[in-house]
Amino acid sequence: MAPSTSCIIITSSFHYFLFATLFHPTAAALGGTWSLLHQTIGISAMHMQLLPNDRVIIYDRTDTGASKIPLPNGKCRQDNYDLTLKKDCTAHSIEYDVASNSIRPLMVLTDTWCSSGALMPDGSLVQSGGYNDGDHVVRVFRSSCDKCDWVEIRSGLVERRWYATNHILPDGRQIVVGGRQQYNYEFYPKTPTTQKTYSLPFLLQTNVRYSEDNLYPFVLLVPDGHLFVYANDHAILLDYSRNQVLKTYPAIPGGDPRNYPSTGSAVLLPLRIVRGIVAVVEVLVCGGAPKGAFLNAKKGKFDGALKSCGRIKISDPEPKWIMETMPMGRVMGDMVLLPNGDVLIINGGSAGTAGWGYGRNPVFNPVVYRHNNPINSRFEVQNPTTVPRMYHSTAILLRDTRVIVGGSNPNKFYMFKNVLFPTELSMEAFSPSYLDTRLSGLRPKIISPESQIRIQFGEQITVRFTVQNRVDPNFVSVTLVAPSFNTHSFSMNQRLLVLDGGNIVKAVGKLTYEVKPVAPPSGNTAPAGYYMLFVVHHGVPSVGTWVVMK
Repeated sequence: MAPSTSCIIITSSFHYFLFATLFHPTAAALGGTWSLLHQTIGISAMHMQLLPNDRVIIYDRTDTGASKIPLPNGKCRQDNYDLTLKKDCTAHSIEYDVASNSIRPLMVLTDTWCSSGALMPDGSLVQSGGYNDGDHVVRVFRSSCDKCDWVEIRSGLVERRWYATNHILPDGRQIVVGGRQQYNYEFYPKTPTTQKTYSLPFLLQTNVRYSEDNLYPFVLLVPDGHLFVYANDHAILLDYSRNQVLKTYPAIPGGDPRNYPSTGSAVLLPLRIVRGIVAVVEVLVCGGAPKGAFLNAKKGKFDGALKSCGRIKISDPEPKWIMETMPMGRVMGDMVLLPNGDVLIINGGSAGTAGWGYGRNPVFNPVVYRHNNPINSRFEVQNPTTVPRMYHSTAILLRDTRVIVGGSNPNKFYMFKNVLFPTELSMEAFSPSYLDTRLSGLRPKIISPESQIRIQFGEQITVRFTVQNRVDPNFVSVTLVAPSFNTHSFSMNQRLLVLDGGNIVKAVGKLTYEVKPVAPPSGNTAPAGYYMLFVVHHGVPSVGTWVVMK
């Protein structure tokens, strides 16, 4: 809903102009700023996960040869199955501390190439699969200690999982879906009744249709407890507990694939809870490459990336795709939910596909998609980076509302010269336009609840915050954002909830306010675990605070 001037409390005409510009954007508008965090983190950031201690686990492959960061204390990894280096004394995973901007090398023993994962309810990163000796492995990284390292479970999976997708379920387990030549799914942790895989012919059907892969399928938990599963240009609603397809959605118009190697991205748009119900559930799928682009790229012809986005209201009795056009084509782009409900589309190229050397023409400008704006006025081009972020790039949201960006290595090994896109070891932060210092008077600061507070489903939460300028309750909301696992242009387990009652504001002191939103009703809407809670005022979010849903 567009704001009306009658209910805006702004202290000057300058602020009104700035507010109007920010929230009534055009495709030509520019915003956001970039900063370099590290010239080199020692590895190329193929996978990223934010932990509830405000550290980020980042890792690459183990078969690239030596990285640029040594393992501590003279440690070495001995792996006779490694295709490149049997004895390796360098790290292929790091822990990045956001507060100190520092890096700690970690040790993985088996190959994590193109693996997957999600944050468990206890705050541990459980990561699965990979390549070679890592394809059946489950790896666990605990966030509850300062000196933890990876623990590996060698036979944690029933099937080999390479390019699979994971999601946290309402009961706290992970589902692991697909992977190369795996048209099935399984669960982790195992129970006596789930020591097997479950066939999912939909994955085979959407693979055969294109004679190309449909890897890293888009898997999204919807509030009825079922899974929306999207592969190439089709989607289904899956009851995973009974292994039944409940609904088949219409194909996205155009007939072009959107999953690896024609890599687009997808996101579940913000879920607004009203009296315990999410009435509207929408999915947005953007970018990718035209049908046949992967085979053409192998022959040296690089087709232009798709400019289209499809948006579908899967809660409708007869859902239909509504197509929109991005300001530029994009393949291998990442979609990141921002705390105010906007979607940031970042990274990638404008021609070719994913895969070794098959992408061209980096897209340096991110785009913000404002899903509540009227159609044809939702995209806003942002200021560009100077670093190409091509195949194997990543992006995740931090609690301080910045987005960190890393990776890009479209080469089979670490290569820093004599290639079109050298291996990229740097890490940047993108600060969306809501972090502009001119908006500091609108920015809330949370006083309570304290970090790591435990919240029951359906519980009323008391949230206190301050704002420098007087608050307009018509433009206040409270959101929960799940920390997601990002790789290959898809953020697994990503979701944002707009809490009921977050706009009922009470003044409790000088420039101090209180709202009492209600927590999500169940694990179907928000699986148990860690979330970042934000107060948003006029589209400007606070720094988040960690809460634990249980």
